[in-house]
Amino acid sequence: MPWAYFPDLDKEFTGFFSQGNIYGRPGKVIVFICGIEIILFLIPKVWAKRANILVAAMGIAFSVKAFLLYSACYRGICPERRAGLWLVLGMAMVVIIMALLPDLPVKEEKPEA
Repeated sequence: MPWAYFPDLDKEFTGFFSQGNIYGRPGKVIVFICGIEIILFLIPKVWAKRANILVAAMGIAFSVKAFLLYSACYRGICPERRAGLWLVLGMAMVVIIMALLPDLPVKEEKPEA
């Protein structure tokens, strides 16, 4: 899914393609972070839920960085933001909300009398 359209180059950039690789490939890093988040969501332990908050925060930080990088104007030319760029940013926000609100059953300890 395209992230941005650059009219001076007449090309659409994605997270895995940019002209001459000048923006790198942030899609690879975002896919890696998402893979770690999925694994941590599936582990029903408290440490995994806490680690997931950290990984989700890194994911949102990297998504914001990619959003600013791909949507910034240069030499008077502003690229058109496409749906993929908005989805990356929006889904990162959804994941951080999911990480902050885990569904983990809490065991009640019975006091010994």
